[in-house]
Amino acid sequence: MSVSLFVASVLSQTTPILLAALAAMFTQRANILNVAVEGMMLAAAMTAIAVGDVTGSVGLSTLAAVGVAVALAAAFGFVSIVLRADFIVAGLGVNLLASGGTLFVLEEVYKNPGGLRPDSFPEIWALRGDWLNAIPVLGPALQGSSFIVVLALALIPLSWVFLYRTPIGYDLRASGEEEHAARAAGIRVNRMKFLAVLMSGVVGGLGGAELSMDHLHFFLPNMTSGVGFIGLAAMLFGMGTPWRTAFAAFLFGVAQAAGDRLQSFQAPPEVVLMVPYLAAILGLVFARLRAVVSAQPAKFEREAV
Repeated sequence: MSVSLFVASVLSQTTPILLAALAAMFTQRANILNVAVEGMMLAAAMTAIAVGDVTGSVGLSTLAAVGVAVALAAAFGFVSIVLRADFIVAGLGVNLLASGGTLFVLEEVYKNPGGLRPDSFPEIWALRGDWLNAIPVLGPALQGSSFIVVLALALIPLSWVFLYRTPIGYDLRASGEEEHAARAAGIRVNRMKFLAVLMSGVVGGLGGAELSMDHLHFFLPNMTSGVGFIGLAAMLFGMGTPWRTAFAAFLFGVAQAAGDRLQSFQAPPEVVLMVPYLAAILGLVFARLRAVVSAQPAKFEREAV
């Protein structure tokens, strides 16, 4: 396998993880641990295929997927922020709702609990052009990549600019870091938290659309397979900052692409499936160890008299 092909595989595997991680990052900056990203992506993945099957439009499929994810995000925000329910419990509720809801639709509407496979589906918009070949390694790897891959890459610097260079970003971070001080300063904390949740829905919806629309063109029950949780692990590993979170997501993407590569060496399928989750566990362990070490008080040695 050439380097460009491997990089293309890494980009393909990383994009859903990166979008899930960025979605969780926005809420984390508002001091909300968003485990509902998994459910948002799952519902978005099915919606994208269902709408694409009916309309034959990539644009409408993407908008519908994002809309459903935002609706779930709004429900999560209402229950957890307005009604003050536990974030973890509310997030797991959204995940169960998405999982059960998609299965219900498959059985009752499509009469096929095994999945939704349209006979024809529009090709997702892709990046193409001879000018890409002039860029070493990355250019050929991006050749044929979906527009969602390009959006995901663009969201890394854009999210940094939003969080660290705009007044709304300042207010959002203040609402998560020093809530009482933010209220005293006149910041509407709940509004900022709700905004962060809705933004996570937009980004998570793009991740779900990418999962089902790019390459596959079909939906399977629970096809996210923990991508939302791996993205959450990447966000924690990256300490909730855009560039570090993106770096962690790419590490997990490399691990997943390497796991797929193991298939050519006739590795046991259990090992191939285990690689990304093992990488996520190791990332969480490392993040926790780093947090424990940084929380320890500095040790001062007494000067010899």
